[in-house]
Amino acid sequence: MRRLVCCFALLFLLVAVPARSQAAAAVEPLRLGMAGLVHGHASGFLTRYLKRTDIQLVGIAEPDAAVASKYQQRFGLDPSRLFATVEQMLDQARPQAVVVFTDTFDHLRVVEACAARGIPVMMEKPLAVSREHARAIERAARNANIPVMVNYETTWYASNRAAWNLIKEQQAIGDLRKIVVHDGHPGPKAINVQPEFFAWLTDPVRNGAGALFDFGCYGANLITWLMDGARPVAVTAVTQRFQPDVYKQVDDEATILVEYPSAQGIIQASWNWPFDRKDMEIYGRTGQIFAGRGDLLRIRMPGQQEEASKAPPIPAPEDDFLNYLAAVVRKDIKPAGLSSLENNMIVTEILDAARRSAATGTRVVLK
Repeated sequence: MRRLVCCFALLFLLVAVPARSQAAAAVEPLRLGMAGLVHGHASGFLTRYLKRTDIQLVGIAEPDAAVASKYQQRFGLDPSRLFATVEQMLDQARPQAVVVFTDTFDHLRVVEACAARGIPVMMEKPLAVSREHARAIERAARNANIPVMVNYETTWYASNRAAWNLIKEQQAIGDLRKIVVHDGHPGPKAINVQPEFFAWLTDPVRNGAGALFDFGCYGANLITWLMDGARPVAVTAVTQRFQPDVYKQVDDEATILVEYPSAQGIIQASWNWPFDRKDMEIYGRTGQIFAGRGDLLRIRMPGQQEEASKAPPIPAPEDDFLNYLAAVVRKDIKPAGLSSLENNMIVTEILDAARRSAATGTRVVLK
């Protein structure tokens, strides 16, 4: 097993060197537009990326003046780069790409505005609140021939990429049989998310559901990726509300069973975990992989003790969502895998079916 992991690490190092050299060779910063500030991840985005020299944030669109003012003061944003509408920002700031931090319901509106101007889009997960919205996003992207991508924190985990290579490239654990994905935290109220974020996270229209959509999307995304983009046969889901005084309109606990002809996916999405978690267990015919947060990896093979290791870094430009977006905009790579629209169309189909299953208490067969 050690030899397997070492070979795997060497492969990554060999690939990483030229990729990072290419990234460093880029001279012109990417002109980036930002649609929305009501998503809680907007704060982390500005904290992490605002001072990067390879990115130039040319415009931010936020219709809520109070929210825009709060961010302007906190981050010292140039008031001339703040706009009340996405359309104004696109036409006046003229970004090369747009990152989206609106509520999920507004993803469609932003994509349609960007598509009308031929501008690539990358949004915070999930893609859409419904199949209908997802299909409209797909039509807009196709008609305008623009890339539309979805950003998940787990896409950039070295552990998940390492698991993929062990399963797909090295066939280390045989055919997949069960994938169990755990995602969530103690809940939006418990972790004190911003009030504007809490308002739409707990709105079944603007979020699509509660924990079912907020964290169920991670598992649907990873399972679809590991199943090579296959559509599941059926979806069954159970949702509950353990904190009805806090989450009056949406679920805070969800379990989704995703069926394939020769495998099962189990998605455990929760606003009731005692701590933040994003990890998965992958079981094949001959072995098991635990992919934890960041680069944590544990592997167990028949007749052997479980071995823990540190997954090798992901080579640029696939190590970071803005590096990835910039590479797509410059046509160095094409969107694929976890970030791709194709994957996330299936993610939306799974979530939509899960919502129907939970509401009706039935197994939903995908036709």
